[in-house]
Amino acid sequence: MARLTEDQLISRFFAPLATASGARGLTDDAATLSVPQGQHLVVTTDALVAGVHFLPDDPPDLIARKSLRVNLSDLAAKGARPLAYTLCLALPENWSEDWLARFAEGLRQDGEEFDFALLGGDTVKTPGPLTVAVNAFGMTPTERIPRRDGARPGDSLYVTGTIGDGALGLLTRTGRGDLDALPEEDRSYLTRRYLLPQPRSALAGAVLAHASASMDISDGFVGDLAKLLRASQVSADVELEAVPLSRAVRNACAHDPACLERALTGGDDYEILCAVPLGERSVFEGMARAFGVPVAWVGTVTSGDHPARFLTADGRERTFSHGSFSHF
Repeated sequence: MARLTEDQLISRFFAPLATASGARGLTDDAATLSVPQGQHLVVTTDALVAGVHFLPDDPPDLIARKSLRVNLSDLAAKGARPLAYTLCLALPENWSEDWLARFAEGLRQDGEEFDFALLGGDTVKTPGPLTVAVNAFGMTPTERIPRRDGARPGDSLYVTGTIGDGALGLLTRTGRGDLDALPEEDRSYLTRRYLLPQPRSALAGAVLAHASASMDISDGFVGDLAKLLRASQVSADVELEAVPLSRAVRNACAHDPACLERALTGGDDYEILCAVPLGERSVFEGMARAFGVPVAWVGTVTSGDHPARFLTADGRERTFSHGSFSHF
């Protein structure tokens, strides 16, 4: 059976997703994006590569949803509401119509859930691994978005959700590590968190209103905190006991203490790390509760240009062999 042409592929699988008014049904070479008066555009991009960011045999719908959610996480950390996205899809030789149908269904599901429409993109064939690149656009009512460089001494550090689920989920997904002894419920939970991160879009308004600095945690809590502190030219004291861990991660650490370092440095969290001025803590926490997003205080920003101190319950300082995942 003859394969679909590029035009047929776009028309069948992606044109139905292009509901943004400027997308023109994906029949033109470019799209238009209208930003309402008084709004400001926030732009981010992430590329996901098979064998690096996901496994080649991961479910196609979850690959699609993850590709959107890692970008939605960046928008949320900047206090931005999702608007639209473009998609560049590099398909290896062995692609199939069934795979594309399931991939497009994943885009449709999250597009509806997050009100996030396809605006355009490109589809190509590659001799290399499957690659999915999303360029995401969001909006804020102010140009003052919380960047990495706004943290000040005395600010409180917060993270959303739980840390380390994705990193340990990769181990359960690949069978690496000694996690077979964990209950099936824990292993399934960790795997799911790796396959399908939860962007904290509901917290965007609170981040925009109250965070002095913010970023999403994608390469590991320890390393990403270091990036925020370097940009702000400050340091921090972090209470390790305060870092929120899921029951599954705690069980894994009890089974193998080395899992704690993996959880704190391994990446794939896609949670928000932010600094909030002391006087705004209660309002920020109240907004998070109202929006149903769990947040946890983990430490305090301090002056100085030395690395963050990670303190155990008995006041000792813990160090880590590496800070985060790095491509290079």
